[in-house]
Amino acid sequence: VAERQKADTGKVLLARGAVANVSTVLISGYIFRTIQSENRRFIVGVHVPGDFVDLHSFALKRLDHDVVAAGPITYGTVPHERLRTALEERPRVARALWFATLLDAAIHRKWIQTLEQLDAPRRIAHLYSELHTRLDLIGRGVTRALRTPFTQFDMADMCGVSAIHANRAVGKLRELGIAEIRRGDLYTNDWAALKEYAQFDPDYLYGPGPLKVKEDWD
Repeated sequence: VAERQKADTGKVLLARGAVANVSTVLISGYIFRTIQSENRRFIVGVHVPGDFVDLHSFALKRLDHDVVAAGPITYGTVPHERLRTALEERPRVARALWFATLLDAAIHRKWIQTLEQLDAPRRIAHLYSELHTRLDLIGRGVTRALRTPFTQFDMADMCGVSAIHANRAVGKLRELGIAEIRRGDLYTNDWAALKEYAQFDPDYLYGPGPLKVKEDWD
């Protein structure tokens, strides 16, 4: 990482159509990918620490969406020239970066599926189940509380519902006794029950399971 920086909630790190000469690595906090359409915001991706947020800008140079801090964050930037050198000289690094981009696409496919398949309470449960698993995969596992800066509007924009429907969905999770969400933080005594309710299958994250990426990539 060439340069470490901090940003506050709402900071646009890379705007739609802007030329990118660096790619961003999230060190702490959360980052959204957002699309604006007809004066409405759609959150089409969320990133956790360790993610190369806009690695695909190395090839595309311009993105069709904004990259935005979801709360206070620390991030690093890597010049594309340095990435080009790594890709040419270190095949295993190139493979790892390629994997990161493909994993990002797998998560996007799952989000599309959940929008089609699940109702609002299960979409929110699935979102937090995914974050819980992704954090665990990078060694930042949480027990009872998963803390995020997400607002009710954020959850609505991630799940494709109105803020009113998001509020009702959060209430449904509380009524079922599965989880409680307060100011973006989700509290549960039973992650297994939450994931079962969300119909969460972690295979698309390519962690432990039948789709696990093997160490021997050669």
